[in-house]
Amino acid sequence: MANVDLAKVGKNVLKSETGESVELQSLWQDQPVVLFFLRRFGCQICRWIASEISKLEPDLRASGVALVGIGPEELGLKEFKEGGYFKGSIYVDEHKKSYKDLGFKRYTAISVVPAALGKKVRDISAKAKADGVQGNFSGDLLQSGGMLIVAKGGEKVLLHFIQDSPGDHLPLEDISKALGISAEVKAGQRPVCNDDVCTR
Repeated sequence: MANVDLAKVGKNVLKSETGESVELQSLWQDQPVVLFFLRRFGCQICRWIASEISKLEPDLRASGVALVGIGPEELGLKEFKEGGYFKGSIYVDEHKKSYKDLGFKRYTAISVVPAALGKKVRDISAKAKADGVQGNFSGDLLQSGGMLIVAKGGEKVLLHFIQDSPGDHLPLEDISKALGISAEVKAGQRPVCNDDVCTR
């Protein structure tokens, strides 16, 4: 886990779903928060991960923990919301300042191709398709994401996760464990893939 300067990152400005500008630190001021940084709203893998994380929402809410999704641009937000992929509140970091400050890398046009074709991405893509989750290629294809879990009042970082590949995500039990809560959810079963076929 990289060292996160919450005072610096907390000053970054996000735009809410209603268009209001808020500082990132306002999201953890009154309660612990799980901040899920999406690569982009149209990303099929991000949509599937968002739906997985959303399985924790009732347990998070019962424990007084906010669930927040943050995207790097508004493109695709309306479709993302209409698809019901995420059960928390949603913000946009138009300047991608939080992404940069948290070490979420940007791919190059050359490095994104092998990353997007990797086994992790293929496995989750197959699961997303099986679950009826679709995506598109609109928007910034080069941004990666991750997660930041912060204690109430910004007391400390409970978890900082940086995607190494577009298919990387935290198991739900890791999120619950970081918060010290128990969750009654089961993660979606990832398919087992070989060169010819994916099965459950």
